[in-house]
Amino acid sequence: MMRAYKFLLRPTGRQEQALAGMLADHCSLYNGALQERRDAYRHVSKTTVRYGGQSAQLKEIRAFDPERQGRWSFSSQQATLRRLDRAFAAFFRRIKAGQAPGYPRFRSVGRFDTVVFPKDGDGCRWNSTPHDRQTRVRLQGVGHVRVHRHRPVRGRVKTISVKREGTRWYVILACDEVPAEPLPATGSIVGIDMGVRHFFTTSDGEHVANPSFLQAMADELAEAQRHLATFPKRTRQRTKKHRAAARKVATIHAKIRRQRLDHHHKRANELIRDHDVIAHEKLNTAGMTKSPEARADPQSTGGFLPNGAAAKAGLNRRILDAGWGLFFGILAQKAESAARRVIPVDARNTSRTCPTCGHVAKENRLTQAGFECTACGFTANADHVGALNVLSRAGLALCDVA
Repeated sequence: MMRAYKFLLRPTGRQEQALAGMLADHCSLYNGALQERRDAYRHVSKTTVRYGGQSAQLKEIRAFDPERQGRWSFSSQQATLRRLDRAFAAFFRRIKAGQAPGYPRFRSVGRFDTVVFPKDGDGCRWNSTPHDRQTRVRLQGVGHVRVHRHRPVRGRVKTISVKREGTRWYVILACDEVPAEPLPATGSIVGIDMGVRHFFTTSDGEHVANPSFLQAMADELAEAQRHLATFPKRTRQRTKKHRAAARKVATIHAKIRRQRLDHHHKRANELIRDHDVIAHEKLNTAGMTKSPEARADPQSTGGFLPNGAAAKAGLNRRILDAGWGLFFGILAQKAESAARRVIPVDARNTSRTCPTCGHVAKENRLTQAGFECTACGFTANADHVGALNVLSRAGLALCDVA
């Protein structure tokens, strides 16, 4: 299997300055390559510049600017140019598909946060001091940087990425040939119904609480954002207070993201450990969180009728705060490693179908938590009913495969 490992870096002061310089120079290379493509296309000849031509210029660029571009790994600079090439490929793909094109944009230093080394040993070296008890990664132009390795790395390290998140630095290892670690069979099959009041409810009737990390820190985040809004949005040079205000907002968001990720990993581990097969709803989160369309008022020129946008915005915020898509991805990865099976099933009417008689009606669910079948009178918690229906649909899917 292929797996990614993410570890916290603990650079010294000089190493942190070197890492920031590495990001800045790669950002400059990215923006310069983008400008070259724009200028070439705007020329009367309509010249097309591709990755091969820009990569061939790296030798001259490094020789012309040895103090900046010449310091860093040649392969990492090629990876930065490939990143731009992929952005243009996605741009043309969206045009052909009739979607919003999204032309590649210039990156500011604050928004360019990752440098990729395509091969371990080429400009970088994982576990560069094996004789030392402290794990280190060697980066060209930076040195041997300490790594907080909180778990063992399995498989063969293929690519190494350095990423900045707020004031923290991380190293990300992409490994292949990672051995699976199958768990003993339990003989248990479970269905889960996702929600906003409860993070999910199992077909066994267990409710897992939704911690709502964003909602818990909403007041602190709103105060930090109000303070940031007092500074100009566009300025050539941020003041010290302006940078501190932006850093405060980013720190709060990073904390919420880490809390959510930790919660999802723990809940996924519990499901994988206790069940052989886990069934869940196949949810389109992007479609579920769309804003309602505006309703024009025919009796008032330029006026609009109420469309429930405010209430929908609150629901969308809670859905995105729950992070269902992130959870499903983590669950699928852990299931693959543990030789478990995850089955996504059709989510339509899972909370409106009676699990005893099969009657489907909107009237079966009159409240958020209450379910009462209008045909047979069966009553239960609506989320539990949804989980039972998910489990039954998973059973049908298993029968079809068999």
